[in-house]
Amino acid sequence: DLEPKMSAAGVAESLSEAIASGKYPFAMCNFAPPDMVGHTGKYDKALIGVAETDRCIGLVRDACKQYGYILAVTADHGNAEVMLTPKGDPVTSHTTSPVPFVLYDPEGKIKFKEQTGTVADVAPTILAVMGLPIPSEMTGHSLV
Repeated sequence: DLEPKMSAAGVAESLSEAIASGKYPFAMCNFAPPDMVGHTGKYDKALIGVAETDRCIGLVRDACKQYGYILAVTADHGNAEVMLTPKGDPVTSHTTSPVPFVLYDPEGKIKFKEQTGTVADVAPTILAVMGLPIPSEMTGHSLV
């Protein structure tokens, strides 16, 4: 909670540079502030971390738009949305709340066929968006 923005800006800058380089057909990162600061139970610090993450996702979205990349945003668990127990103690475990899975397509062509899924559906969806085969070992399915 001492640095609620953590290194989100540096992560966004590095990812945006990777996108601009055109070297990579796929780039991925993790913005940690909502998770890590959420564990503290300090709402004001979590707001700072979440706001910074939102700003940084916007920077990455701008790079995706400029260079024709599709942006996928998701999480594997919740945390910052439930920070305190009914007794007021910090929630130190991850929540089981549903998490978003958002695709930003600068051309507006990609549409979800299904509105709900599981974490197992993320990789098959990304592979489908990239036009790659989905291995039979994967238990999830494409949502697009």
